[in-house]
Amino acid sequence: MVLDENNYKERLYAFKHQDWQPLIGLIPKIESTSQFGEVVGVEKDEKGIIHFPYFIEAPIVSKFLEIVYDMPIIIDFDWGAWEKGRKIARDEDCDFNRLDLPTKCKLITAIVRNDRFCEGALVSAFESGLILRILKSIKKQISEIVNKNCTTNHS
Repeated sequence: MVLDENNYKERLYAFKHQDWQPLIGLIPKIESTSQFGEVVGVEKDEKGIIHFPYFIEAPIVSKFLEIVYDMPIIIDFDWGAWEKGRKIARDEDCDFNRLDLPTKCKLITAIVRNDRFCEGALVSAFESGLILRILKSIKKQISEIVNKNCTTNHS
């Protein structure tokens, strides 16, 4: 399932704290994973067909994909033309805490969708720490929203 570009912000901000837990719960597992994928080399099968390298994703990467589609936080938008997202993803010093929640979800969407056309892009985003940085920032933002709502409700 994917979110519609016209109302994804409202849908994302409507998620409750517990709705984010499957995704946030991956953080310790990601931190303890040392290899996120494996490249399988060029092979020639018994029929003489050559199979080029492809990635076998680690279970944590597959679980991540399952969760982002099930929640859903994948957004239907023109991610390929999103230059701002490219710049953010390439910036190793990017402070993800300065980005809003929809932008973080758009980044995840762009990475996941790009992997369909450029095999290994998602594994690379895990290995570089990009996915972990985004998830930690989402966790921080969700905690701040919950704390703000608790303070507002008790005032």
